[in-house]
Amino acid sequence: MYRFKTILLALAIALFLPAALPGQFLTTATPEEIGMSSERLERLTETLQGYVDREEVAGSVAIVVRDGKIAYLKAFGHQDIEARLPMRADSIFRIASQSKAIVSTAIMMLQEEGKLVIGDPLARYIPEFSNTQVAVGREDGDYDLEEGRPILLRHLLTHTSGISYGTGPARDLWDAGGFQQWYFADKDEPIGDSIARMAALPFDAQPGERWIYGFNIDILGAVVEKASGMPLDEFLRTKLLQPLGMYDTHFYLPPAKQNRFATVYGRGPGGSLERAADTGEWAGQGAYMEGPRMSFSGGAGLLSTASDYARFLQMLLNGGELDGVRVLSPTTVKLMTRNHVGDIDFRAGQGFGLGFSVVTDLGARGTPGSVGEFGWGGAYHSTYWADPEEDLAVVYLTQLRPAGPVDDMAKLRNLVYQAVVD
Repeated sequence: MYRFKTILLALAIALFLPAALPGQFLTTATPEEIGMSSERLERLTETLQGYVDREEVAGSVAIVVRDGKIAYLKAFGHQDIEARLPMRADSIFRIASQSKAIVSTAIMMLQEEGKLVIGDPLARYIPEFSNTQVAVGREDGDYDLEEGRPILLRHLLTHTSGISYGTGPARDLWDAGGFQQWYFADKDEPIGDSIARMAALPFDAQPGERWIYGFNIDILGAVVEKASGMPLDEFLRTKLLQPLGMYDTHFYLPPAKQNRFATVYGRGPGGSLERAADTGEWAGQGAYMEGPRMSFSGGAGLLSTASDYARFLQMLLNGGELDGVRVLSPTTVKLMTRNHVGDIDFRAGQGFGLGFSVVTDLGARGTPGSVGEFGWGGAYHSTYWADPEEDLAVVYLTQLRPAGPVDDMAKLRNLVYQAVVD
């Protein structure tokens, strides 16, 4: 009778749980089950704890996934030093430019739905880009303007559109237009309106000429809205994040989750950790809790957890599918993870795919990994990579801006790969 009542209780609970909830977490395995060494991973633990003990980093979360299973997930230090809140494995971080891979994936989903083609001109979706200008610098420090060539969606995906973060020859006009750096969370206008205004500003180069990091994926966020007929946050939530079980990934933090939001720290004049200001040049804590909640920055606006982002990476490693949910076809993932910039100068041993960097020559890069590995990072001192050859995904999240000379990311990579033994 007791066993029968227990079964009935379990069934009743299951009926009231969200259907997708069990897919929120990847399966955990012992490192040895998936070709890693527990003893060697302890070196990673000691090293990451050392950065906290030396007060170089307030806190961090690291996750290592191999063969689709979590081999390592640990939190270090504090989520908030002053409040004495310890970091949690499910603490929520500002992932900044790690947003780019997610919105690039949204563009590829729309291509698969027949809503767009990445070879399309940007002006087809945002007409304000029909007539653009490029600022050409002169030796006297001033610049001339020339007519811009058509920008394609593929230029935006690969950061070869010629659009920077407003740091080029016409910086004065970008300053006056309110476009500097990557931060949008405090803007009280929809992202589509911001991007339409941006089209009138002079760009830094002609499309296809140079790799220039900038507002490219923010522009693509506006394209997602135009092509789908949905606000960017709604498209991502309903088409990508919820289907993948990424329930802690948002543009603006729900009030019920604010107790898990990690505080941003930076380097003070003496090199010690100091709580970042609420506003200022480095965006401080940002308006992710109390802001207007109107501007969805596809290039740098998302908040997430290490586990959520690991699920996203595992979907890509699986060829576009996770837990029975298919987001992309394997052929699309293959296209995304190839070098698309050809001979355009980028980084030694690396090219750029559709949303992230791609390793093309391991020796030329000079750090552990594999050819075909893809990854990127965020402005608040976070990083990720996925290695298809090793079926390995790594996410490392901190909130440190400016970060200064801390070398935790280089050691993270070395210590992850030295723990791979099979």
